[in-house]
Amino acid sequence: MPTPQQTRPAGPLPTLDADHSDPAYRAWLKEAVRKVQADANRSADTHLLRFPLPAHWEVDLYLKDESTHPTGSLKHRLARSLFLYALCNGWIRPSAPVVEASSGSTAVSEAYFASLIGVPFIAVMPRTTSPEKCRLIEFHGGRCHFVDDPRTVYAESAALAQETGGHYMDQFTYAERATDWRGNNNIAESIYQQLRLERYPEPAWIVATAGTGGTSATLGRYVHYMQYDTRICVADPDFSCFYEGWTRHDPAATSEHASRIEGIGRPRMEPSFVPGAVDRMMKVPDAASVAAVRTLERALGRKAGGSTGTGLWSALRIVADMLAEGRKGSVVTLLCDPGDRYLDKYYSDTWLAGQGLDIGPYTAALDGFLATGRWPAGGA
Repeated sequence: MPTPQQTRPAGPLPTLDADHSDPAYRAWLKEAVRKVQADANRSADTHLLRFPLPAHWEVDLYLKDESTHPTGSLKHRLARSLFLYALCNGWIRPSAPVVEASSGSTAVSEAYFASLIGVPFIAVMPRTTSPEKCRLIEFHGGRCHFVDDPRTVYAESAALAQETGGHYMDQFTYAERATDWRGNNNIAESIYQQLRLERYPEPAWIVATAGTGGTSATLGRYVHYMQYDTRICVADPDFSCFYEGWTRHDPAATSEHASRIEGIGRPRMEPSFVPGAVDRMMKVPDAASVAAVRTLERALGRKAGGSTGTGLWSALRIVADMLAEGRKGSVVTLLCDPGDRYLDKYYSDTWLAGQGLDIGPYTAALDGFLATGRWPAGGA
């Protein structure tokens, strides 16, 4: 994995003296950090939505709605943290591009922050990325650079940064260390603050999905740090290696195929995925993820992306386990981004047919569970 220093040319850029004590650079840096911090100061917290379950079940299910961020996804938090981390490390410089390997939402958010501080942005991503995400990246002033093989995004990003004299942000390495997991209004602290007046303020489980692994690392570390009894479950889609790597204790696990659930699932065990922060992994078929987001729309009137469905399916399975064991409590999962970015995918029966995905059995399983409180024998 190239380090930030390896992604730069050997000599100084014409836009900046090599000495980081240069007054012009320090003035630019101070203003850039102020702008990124001001974005956080302007942004209200995201909502915690209740998923309708029968009250007599004595189990409450919530979705942390990260789609309300300025760039519309959970990745807004990550992008802000990555930019602050890179700026304060002296890795981002005036006029030099920021380059990122991304399947979409992180790139949208990073394009926003690059525009905010006035530097170019290049997103390196699979050619299968949804057109709406590409449009949003370009709307924020970024440029899309496509690759046919998703496994090449890392090397291509590093090469582009080297070629342009820019900085490869490398979310898959730095996500877990750029976020302040002890608090400072990170997603974990926000969840607990918003639950404090609920009947079960300390959730039994928080369910996340993994792209970089940074969110699950933040949640798990915060729970341990605050000495809560909450457990962390990570839901993993088809064609991702996180489940296999975690269950087999194999940091070298890989997948030969690209995830169909944009934003989560990876072909390798990413450096930001912290296995020790996770209590349980659950493998979720892609058809189940799609069935779950369509169930969410019927329940809340909200469309969400496929990664939300992956987490929701797992959260409902956990609710079913709690009911079967006679346990009370609360479960939290994430609404990661809005479904209008995926109308031609997860909400398209034509796309499902083309992918060979039959959501019927999974939709029936969810409908049956929500009506009876019992998960079908054997599960869908």
